[in-house]
Amino acid sequence: MGTLMMSDTIGVDATMSPIYVHHEVSCAPRHWPDVAEQVQNSSHFKNSDGHASLYGIWRSQIGLPRDVLTMISVWSDIKTASLRSDNILSGLKLIKSHITKLLAPTLRPKTSKPPVKQENYAFRWFETPKDKYSKFLQLCAEAWPSFESSFDSQVIGLWRQKQFEKDSVSTLLLTQRPNLSMWERSKIPKTT
Repeated sequence: MGTLMMSDTIGVDATMSPIYVHHEVSCAPRHWPDVAEQVQNSSHFKNSDGHASLYGIWRSQIGLPRDVLTMISVWSDIKTASLRSDNILSGLKLIKSHITKLLAPTLRPKTSKPPVKQENYAFRWFETPKDKYSKFLQLCAEAWPSFESSFDSQVIGLWRQKQFEKDSVSTLLLTQRPNLSMWERSKIPKTT
């Protein structure tokens, strides 16, 4: 196994920004609150070594099954995230399975300070051809201010997933809206 160069795999300088890890956690039926509480109280996030922090835990409302939690953790560097991020759920009860993906921030977030509003959050994955990725980022930067002001919403972050010899770039967009009706309204195209 060779040396992992973050700039090659994610497209950003990992020495300059934290690494985020997306966790999709499948819980035992009707036990997502118990799992969320265990995660929040986990020693991985309560320690003072500064290697990991909990960015957020979200319960699925639309799209994923009822008992799936989405978590994002923040790590000090790619090496620590690669070695330890899968272990944060080890020993916790009522977890059926989990999947992790290493991510690096792109246009947002600018800091690793977690979102705090108790509102509706939407996660959306995009696959963009590598040769169109710069244009994709440009379009995001141009569109977000109008989206945010029109729908009382906020783009929390757009992260790029670690790549494995693909012709496309995977990104995760996290947005916040005040309620589900605003989420629905943002899906309806404006007509002239």
